[in-house]
Amino acid sequence: MIAELTKGERQLALSVSIAVALLGLAMAIAGSGDSFGTHGYIVLTFGLASAFLVMNGYYAPEPAESRLGEYFDSPSKAGIFLSMIWAMIGLFVGVWVAGLLAWPEATFDAAWSSFGRLRPVHTTAVIFGFGGNALIATSYHVVQRTSRARLADQFSPWFVLVGYNLFCVLAVTGYMMGLTQSKEYAEPEWYADLWLVVVWVTYLALYLRTLARRQEPHIYVANWYYMAFILVVAVLHIVNGLAMPISLAAAKSYPVFSGVQDAMVQWWYGHNAVAFFLTAGFLGMLYYYLPKKAGRPIYSYRLSIISFWGITFFYMWAGSHHLHYTALPQWVQTLGMTFSVMLLVPSWASAGNALLTLNGAWHKVRDDATLRFMMVAAVFYGVSTFEGSFLAIRSVNSLSHYTDWTVGHVHAGALGWVALITFGSIYSIVPWLWKRERMYSAKLVEVHFWLALAGTLVYVFAMWNSGIIQGLMWRTYNESGTLAYSFLDSLVAMHPYYVARTVGGALFFAGAVVGFYNIWMTVRRSPKAASDPADDAPALETQPAGAGE
Repeated sequence: MIAELTKGERQLALSVSIAVALLGLAMAIAGSGDSFGTHGYIVLTFGLASAFLVMNGYYAPEPAESRLGEYFDSPSKAGIFLSMIWAMIGLFVGVWVAGLLAWPEATFDAAWSSFGRLRPVHTTAVIFGFGGNALIATSYHVVQRTSRARLADQFSPWFVLVGYNLFCVLAVTGYMMGLTQSKEYAEPEWYADLWLVVVWVTYLALYLRTLARRQEPHIYVANWYYMAFILVVAVLHIVNGLAMPISLAAAKSYPVFSGVQDAMVQWWYGHNAVAFFLTAGFLGMLYYYLPKKAGRPIYSYRLSIISFWGITFFYMWAGSHHLHYTALPQWVQTLGMTFSVMLLVPSWASAGNALLTLNGAWHKVRDDATLRFMMVAAVFYGVSTFEGSFLAIRSVNSLSHYTDWTVGHVHAGALGWVALITFGSIYSIVPWLWKRERMYSAKLVEVHFWLALAGTLVYVFAMWNSGIIQGLMWRTYNESGTLAYSFLDSLVAMHPYYVARTVGGALFFAGAVVGFYNIWMTVRRSPKAASDPADDAPALETQPAGAGE
């Protein structure tokens, strides 16, 4: 890792590591007796570990100029393993919190193990740990191949990857200590948010610099989606994270918005985090890895661009559908509902485009579980986007809101779409990056696919049934005009579905463990490819036009 850096990049890496360590030391001293200080020690440890790693390879020979004739893939390799590690952590905690709803006593006599603290650990580890690392790793891989250009430098990719995982560690450890802003998908406190801004701006600059160096005149559509993901998430995070700390030596802060304005900003962020983190970025994966693995061109490139602009414009206005029947003005609720229904068009355009791309390659889908991951992901993307538009309609929302139906919808997208396209992309990229002939075991890929699919279906159908029953019980009246069922009655009715949800989550978690083992063994033991692909190199200025991938 360090041996790949130039002398100047090693000096920069050492300087940044020392600066982070000093920042952590200052936090630890200033925040003594507060959770802010505990996080200071974590930052200090990260900084010292990074400095030690840099010093350990500081005097290694500088990399040869020939490195510029190869893509810089080491950060992508590390990102894949970090993604799978976070997946196992997040899914394990997810099974635990699902079990707590069925068996509330399945906890320790400690505050950190309560449902309220573990639940954001699950969501952050899965969305940002698993999904975020996969997006960073694949975006590095895709932008180089589609631009025929090496990443703009060798320090920034590592800074983004390591810095981003420091943010994830600060987030999940903070939740377990009781630190939260109580904002859905945006719970970390102010100092973690500031650190993520630094990391994310570096990520944006790296991506733009790499695109500016491209040897292809055209910017492939996958990069459009990745760029939307990077740019819009930056804007969302900064605006929604605006807060005033009670002290520069304390972890607690208060948002600058209040009341219904705070709710509106939160769900503008929350729904667009789904749009541009959990949709746009993963569509970037879909538009590169699915046609690449299938050996087929995208069915309609024009349709992919129309879908891009439709999603980019429509999604921005849809967040208010989370606030039906609240103090939010009625016209804003209606605006969100209208744009949510319109979103069905660009969303189904991408789902249909993906499935039509497989025309002529269905025999590959039958025989290759990796491609099947991506095909089923496209199906779930179509299903979950239809359901999202349906649930945004005010009259439907009156039944579904606050029920497990929403939980089922979210996980149809998170497990069926996001996780499956990620696993399919990772199974595609691993043999290519490590120059292996194939995955260690095709049978284990098959096992993972069926575990993931079965787990998703059990989970989602359990929550669909649970949510509809909940909604109906809460609005059922007896002859005297009072509620026929108490809230406790609805909890009793939900118990079998909560058990089923736990089983479904456990199946999905088991699949992730199988996948991690298969990836590890592929790197360690699978036979190497006979030769590197001739086009697996960036186009240099001396190369003729059209050379490379």
